[in-house]
Amino acid sequence: MPTQPLADIRVLDASRVLAGPFCGQMLGDLGAEVIKVERPGAGDETRGWGPPFLNDLSAYYLSCNRNKNGITLDLSQPEGLRVFYDLAKRSDILLENFRAASADKLGVSPAKLLAVNPRLIVCSISGFGRTGPWSDLPGYDFAIQGLSGMMSITGPVDGPPSKVGVAMADVVTGLYAASAVLACLHARRQSGHGYAIDLALLDCAVASQVNVAQAYLTSGTVPARQGNAHLQIVPYQVFKTADDWLILAVGNDAQWQRFCQAVERPDLAADIRFTTNTQRVRERGILVPMIVELLITRTALDWQQRLLAADVPHAPVLNYQQLFALDQANARGLKIVVRDIDGKPVDLIGPPVHIDGLDRAESTMPPRLGQHTDNVLRELLGYDTQAIDALRAHKVI
Repeated sequence: MPTQPLADIRVLDASRVLAGPFCGQMLGDLGAEVIKVERPGAGDETRGWGPPFLNDLSAYYLSCNRNKNGITLDLSQPEGLRVFYDLAKRSDILLENFRAASADKLGVSPAKLLAVNPRLIVCSISGFGRTGPWSDLPGYDFAIQGLSGMMSITGPVDGPPSKVGVAMADVVTGLYAASAVLACLHARRQSGHGYAIDLALLDCAVASQVNVAQAYLTSGTVPARQGNAHLQIVPYQVFKTADDWLILAVGNDAQWQRFCQAVERPDLAADIRFTTNTQRVRERGILVPMIVELLITRTALDWQQRLLAADVPHAPVLNYQQLFALDQANARGLKIVVRDIDGKPVDLIGPPVHIDGLDRAESTMPPRLGQHTDNVLRELLGYDTQAIDALRAHKVI
């Protein structure tokens, strides 16, 4: 099998919860060796975020920790810190989400880690970054969604502000983190030195709002919640059919004309009020109710067949059972099967990256707490059984 893109890279993942672990998982999917460091006895708190659970592993923890070796290490003890430094010396990337004051106190600040390994790429993830008056406040996805403006544009038009259904601020921060560390890996080939990356959930959440946040900066007008509609495109929202919900995503004027043909409404196609998207946005209060009355007359499947034949973007609204039953989901590996420590099959979300000429490496089960501690200390750091037993006796591991 050809070499995986990151097969020669080692990642020390000292992060917790979602943003950092999600980044580490992505790097593991691309072939990196990822060592997840957790507190002895407790571990990543997402291990207990359930139900549902698979034995003692929560679905939350399973979602962002595949393809990792798991060790336990108490960084508050000098012996634990020495082990951590030894691991950092042998790693290319270190992911962490300590609060700045805690990192300084523990001796794992980016400056200290770069002193230990000048070629290390340290990615520090926090709620608000290392600068500014909020720099040492904790950051939680729900709060970040509220602070970032994301909730102000999400939810029913006349209802309360709503969060996105998943921890979107964490997820996009994990994506930005992976992009940043890979860029620094590339730069290190020329510069020869490491880098300290400062990523904030708030910053990433704001950046992820792209056109809607930019609309405010451009116009000075605070955008109102659109529910399932689009601020700048019409018709681009979910509609009720005779039996189910259907997404209509008419993104340009040619698609609008084809939509009108598909639904047998040439009068709408010829109406000068709706000829361009700009006009349709201005007249959404007139046009959308007309489409509502139209689409309720037939079933979702009937409309899907008509819109598919006319090449008009649309989609049903699926639940997870329907999604994972799709042939498309199977073809793309949206669900994978791994084996747990007892050899039993476990379904996990599949990695989304496909690279021509490379088969995806076989994924491994997220580790149990401390599952690989002895192996990592023995094989990577050269510790013998006596040294490992001494660390365990002192509750360092």
